[in-house]
Amino acid sequence: MDSVNWNLEEYAELVNCLRKNSDCKYKEFSKRIIFTKYEIIGVRTPFLRKLAKDINKTNVENFLLIKNKNTYEEILLEGFVIGNIKDVRMSLKYFNKYIKKIDCWSMCDQVISSMKIVKKYKDLFYREIKKYLNSKKEFIVRVGLVLLLNYYIEENYLDEIFLICDNLKRDEYYINMAISWLLSICYIKYKDDTLKYLKNNNLNKFVINKTISKICDSYRVSIEEKKMLKKMITT
Repeated sequence: MDSVNWNLEEYAELVNCLRKNSDCKYKEFSKRIIFTKYEIIGVRTPFLRKLAKDINKTNVENFLLIKNKNTYEEILLEGFVIGNIKDVRMSLKYFNKYIKKIDCWSMCDQVISSMKIVKKYKDLFYREIKKYLNSKKEFIVRVGLVLLLNYYIEENYLDEIFLICDNLKRDEYYINMAISWLLSICYIKYKDDTLKYLKNNNLNKFVINKTISKICDSYRVSIEEKKMLKKMITT
């Protein structure tokens, strides 16, 4: 694949490859948990990640500039390719284009977990996160929260994370689920600070209860802690 320059004919061959690697059972499973406007072919994620690595050895920009990406797997593959880019300016440029296509949790969460470049350029990406959190679009806000979850749960960011969660007054399900997920991992890593915050916050009832539920799902939390936390659930 190294010699591929990515014209429309070459890209059509890639789509054929994706369709040949469709798994019917996986397709039906995916359709039950992933709600997207894009057609789901049913290609397993490890195959897409491996394919992305091969694409990154080719003319990446030509691949990313191809517009006719019509399936869930094509969009997800694009995200994985972006996640592998080593040049931070190029990575951020195409990531900011990619996030506008996201319409489900999977396109958000799986791609962000592959964005290891964030670890090297935290200040740069943190400025972008603040922009994402101000978006009117549900999944762009989720992008900001999931970036925080993956790369910023550290002592020096903890108070800012709590402030962000307190001030993010949104009703969308995938935003509130992301806040709960974020806070649950904060608790696992910084129990005392997070517990103090959970006892005095401006979160809505859904987020508080879901956060506690997610914490209690963890095997790293003792039975005694879980009993204490469950008393904080609001009705």
